Amino acid sequence: MGKLIVTEFVTLDGVAQAPGGPDEDRDGGFPNGGWQLALPDEGSGSAVFEQAAGMDALLLGRKTYDIFAAYWPKASEEMPFTGLLNRVPKYVASRTLTEPLAWEGSTVIAGDLAEGVAEVKERHDRVHVIGSLDLLQSLLRLGLVDQVNLWLYPVVLGTGKRVFAEGAVPAALRLTESVTHPNGALQLTYEPAGTPTYADAG
Repeated sequence: MGKLIVTEFVTLDGVAQAPGGPDEDRDGGFPNGGWQLALPDEGSGSAVFEQAAGMDALLLGRKTYDIFAAYWPKASEEMPFTGLLNRVPKYVASRTLTEPLAWEGSTVIAGDLAEGVAEVKERHDRVHVIGSLDLLQSLLRLGLVDQVNLWLYPVVLGTGKRVFAEGAVPAALRLTESVTHPNGALQLTYEPAGTPTYADAG
């Protein structure tokens, strides 16, 4: 069974909506798209790619898939992600999309999500999820996530979709890696560690 690895770019208050551009995701009237781009850093950019380079499949929600499918097939080959994302098999969890899909190598997971993701993990060693915040909530509730890569940025936005939204299932996580980058971003890697434990200070 392969691993399901989630990568999210997140603010200090947990917002992960539209890090890459003003019009990336305006759901809820979100006005702050592109917040991550204001904190560029060559070192952290290389580290993001290094994390992703081991993927042999990509799992996306419908909205993120549409964004990626409109951009990456036409993106410059000079960008490291272009070859990687166009080469690996893509899976999109959607009840409305139908095949064939325009982005080469893309397949729809239209049925039961848990069964569909389990089949993908049987086929591939390292299945990556990028963004896809609505899908992420379902993956977390179903206990399907094996690793979480959080890129934590020194920004507070106050509103927007969050990585761990309301209704998140209580879970304990174990920190396995922590790196600080010059732009103030923290590169944090977590793995599931069961359920939270509780104590009484009295």
